[in-house]
Amino acid sequence: MRKALFFFSLAFAMVCNAQNNTVDEVIWVVGDEAILKSDVENARIDAQSMGQRFDGDPYCVIPEQLAIQKLFLHQAAIDSVEVSDADVFRSVDMRINSAIQNIGSREKLEEYLGKTMSQIREIWFEQGKEQELVSQVRSSLVKNIKVTPAQVRRYFKDLPEDSLPFVPTRVECQIVVRQPKISQEEIDRVKNELRDYTERVNNGTSKFSTLALMYSEDPGSSRQGGELGFMGRGSLVPEFANVAFNLTDPKAVSKIVESEFGFHIIQLIEKRGDQVNVRHILRKPRVSDEALEKSIVELDSLADEIRKGTFTFDECTQFVSDDKDTRNNYGIMVNPEDGTSKFELKNLPPEVAKVVANMNIGEISKPFVMTNTKGKEVVAIVKLRSKINGHYATMKDDYQTLQDVVVGKLSEEKIEKWIREKQASTYIHINEGWNNCEFQYPGWIK
Repeated sequence: MRKALFFFSLAFAMVCNAQNNTVDEVIWVVGDEAILKSDVENARIDAQSMGQRFDGDPYCVIPEQLAIQKLFLHQAAIDSVEVSDADVFRSVDMRINSAIQNIGSREKLEEYLGKTMSQIREIWFEQGKEQELVSQVRSSLVKNIKVTPAQVRRYFKDLPEDSLPFVPTRVECQIVVRQPKISQEEIDRVKNELRDYTERVNNGTSKFSTLALMYSEDPGSSRQGGELGFMGRGSLVPEFANVAFNLTDPKAVSKIVESEFGFHIIQLIEKRGDQVNVRHILRKPRVSDEALEKSIVELDSLADEIRKGTFTFDECTQFVSDDKDTRNNYGIMVNPEDGTSKFELKNLPPEVAKVVANMNIGEISKPFVMTNTKGKEVVAIVKLRSKINGHYATMKDDYQTLQDVVVGKLSEEKIEKWIREKQASTYIHINEGWNNCEFQYPGWIK
C-alpha cells in the first residue's frame, strides 16, 4: 500500500508540475509523507533569507531535516498534540520582520521568494505550526529526565579540567543614572520636523515610508520604511499603543506622540484582531554638551559624598537616579537574558562593561556618558557589587551549569535513540541521487 502511495504521489507531483511548466519530483517518502525536490529548494531559499548557514551540503542536510520533522509530526498526530494559532501567528510575524531586516524591504522579500506577502504568511504559518508541534513532541520525550548530584559528579569525575565547561567572568553592578535636561527649544525643533513630515505626506509630495527610511531614528524599523510588523498592545509602550490602536484611516498620519524613546508620528498599515501593524517615524531631541557636563559634575560630587560616607549608594539610587528600571531595586542591574543580577561583561551595556572591567569590588566609578535602552544619552556612575572571575566549572560553585550540561546530554541521547527507532519502524524510500549523502542518521537508506 505504501509503495503504491509513493508511485501515485510521484506521478501526481510530476503531472501537476508539468501543467505549471516546472520540473519537480518526489525525492523521499517517509511513512505516508512525500518530500519534494521543490520542498528542499524552498527551504534553502527560506534559510538564506534568514541568514542561516548549513553545516554540510544543503541538498543533503535539508532533506534529512525534513524527514526528521515528519517523524515528529507523525508522533504529534498519534499523541493528538495541539498548538495555538495565535502563538504561531506571533512567531510568523517575528520571522517576517527578521527576514525583511535581512533582505532590506518587504518588496525585496516578495521578489526574492517569488511570492506575495499574503502567500509568504500562509506558507510560513503552516511551517510554524509544524515546528511548534515538533517542539512539543521533543519536549514531551525529555520532560522526565532528571539527574542527581551523584550522577553529575560521576559524569565529570574523570574529565580533565580543560574539558569542563568554562564559566566566563560574571559581575553584579548597581547604577545611578541622571537624565540631562533637554531644552524646550530642542523639543520644539523636533516637533517642527515631524509636523513638516506630516504635511509632506498629506499633500502627496512624499511617502511616509520614504521619510521613515531617510529620517527615522528607530534603527530597528527605519530600514523597513518605519514598519513595525504586527504587534499586540502589550508589546508597545502605552502612549504609542493608545494612538496606534485608535487609527482607522491608512492614509492619515497621527498626531505627534511623546514616549520614553522620543517623539513619533504613526501611520496605520493593517489591523488584525488584537494586533496592529503600523509604520512610524521617531525623532529624538538632542542633549546639549552643557547639559551633559552639568550632570557629570553633579554625579561626580555625589560619588565623592558616597565615598566619604555621607550617603550610601543604595540611598542615592532611590532618591537621585532617573532610571525607573533600577531605581526601586537599589540600582541593581538585571540581566534580561536570565532575570538574575549576574552579567557576563559582553551582556552589559558596552559603556558599563568598559568601566567595570578593571574595577575592584565595592569601588564606585567616575561619571560616564552612556546610551540607555531607550536610545537616550544619560550620565551614570556604577558600583561593582561582586565579581567572579572566569573559571572552569566546579561542583561547589557552578552545580546548575554542570547539571544543565548533563541533562542536555541525556536529552540529546534520548532524542537520537528515538529517531533511530522511528527510522527502523517507518517505511522510507530515497531516490538514488541522494544515496551518496553523508547523513547524521545513516538509517535512512535501507
